[in-house]
Amino acid sequence: MSDDPETARQIEELAADDRPLLVLDVDDVVLEFIRPFPHFLKSRGFGLTLASFRLTGNIAETASGRLIEQEEVTVLLGEFFDAQADWQSITDGAAEALGTLGGRAEIVLLTAMPHRHRAVRRSHLDALGLPYPLLTTEMAKGPAVAKLRGKKGRPVVFVDDQPSNLASVKSSVADAHLFHLMADNSLRAFLPPTPDGVIVVDNWHDAAPKIAAALGL
Repeated sequence: MSDDPETARQIEELAADDRPLLVLDVDDVVLEFIRPFPHFLKSRGFGLTLASFRLTGNIAETASGRLIEQEEVTVLLGEFFDAQADWQSITDGAAEALGTLGGRAEIVLLTAMPHRHRAVRRSHLDALGLPYPLLTTEMAKGPAVAKLRGKKGRPVVFVDDQPSNLASVKSSVADAHLFHLMADNSLRAFLPPTPDGVIVVDNWHDAAPKIAAALGL
């Protein structure tokens, strides 16, 4: 069972499916995040300097140069997600890749964001032609992927840009095929090493055939 009871409830709503399972992060995997977010910040009077792979400590008020604290970062993220339809587009190659995989695999989007933003994100994904089930979680992703898989031992692929999420899934689903994909590969220099066994891909054009093979398609 997912450690997040709301995520578990969302999973229970899904129809039973025994096809190979592809679970995808959303931000910077299916939708652009790190490219549009600085433009959003600029519109609010803030600037982003990526000196590390984190937002807190890297966002400053433009007028004063003051670095903002976690509470203010959280508020800005909430505003961004409320207005995501104005800022976030599909990551290059994602729609085409998922279109080729969708008829043969169950595709589920698992995004780490406050549950209150789920309806807005669902509407935006639908408008972009991405009808795949969407789950939100405010806790670790590993237990959610384990529950999604079920008890039949079907092949599982999990794709994320955050090494911590890949490690979480590895700990919960030991035989999952893990892929590290980032919309902006220049940020890899700021990341800790990916867990052992993770397949690093540069983009969706690189990822799609490798995911298909991992799922046995």
